[in-house]
Amino acid sequence: MLPYPHIDPVIWDLGIGQLKIRWYGCMYMLSFVGGWFLLRYRAKCLNLNLQTGQISDLVFYVMLGVILGGRLGYFLFYETARLWSEPLDVLKIWQGGMSFHGGLLGVGLAVWVYKRHNNCSFFMLTDFLVPVVPLGLAAGRLGNFINGELWGRVTQVPWAMVFPRAGSFPRHPSQLYEFFLEGVFLFVVLWYYARKPRGFGAVTACFLFFYGLVRFIVEYFRQPDWQQGFLMGSWLTMGQLLSLPMIIIGCGWWYVVWTRKTDNQTGVSN
Repeated sequence: MLPYPHIDPVIWDLGIGQLKIRWYGCMYMLSFVGGWFLLRYRAKCLNLNLQTGQISDLVFYVMLGVILGGRLGYFLFYETARLWSEPLDVLKIWQGGMSFHGGLLGVGLAVWVYKRHNNCSFFMLTDFLVPVVPLGLAAGRLGNFINGELWGRVTQVPWAMVFPRAGSFPRHPSQLYEFFLEGVFLFVVLWYYARKPRGFGAVTACFLFFYGLVRFIVEYFRQPDWQQGFLMGSWLTMGQLLSLPMIIIGCGWWYVVWTRKTDNQTGVSN
């Protein structure tokens, strides 16, 4: 068994109500800043007609989509009753509670709004964006690990850890599994796949399929969310249920791209 590294989630208490600088929030900011630099690099390498200001605007739209969609998605998917009884709790972001799948929908809407104002292709934008998304996922999972939340199921594997708020039983450090699978592994796959010309939406389909797949797998090691527990007996979690459409849509769109054998390619791949 490995010792859990007790890291204070709060970097700096400003002493003004709930205003505190936390590792989790810093991880989000680092992912947005890092994503901005990587997108500039991609635009330059791929000779895309995107100015620095346009990329900054796109990152800003995505940031709003992640935060608003992630927060609303958390309440819609995991605490629906609380949303109707205490709707203002959605604004209390210092209490925690974000949903990746809600953030994904939020980003999709944000990209759609951005493309309406900039007269560009939706799939060109998503294919441009998704290779850097694992950076944010990796940072977020490290934040979960530092917070000692979203821990894994009870296990006896040699690398198990006892999390402060999860009782005295050793558990899978599932946050680290997600860091490597959703972050490192997915980044390598998408970055490599996006280097060559692909059909419209192919890189996006790759992201949807592989994220859905690795999230579905890692849920078998992660403790089900306390608000709902298992769904449909004792073999399916909400995370798996929400990931299934990603796998299906990713496979479906990949099939469409390859069967059309279109000569059109995304701006990302040119």
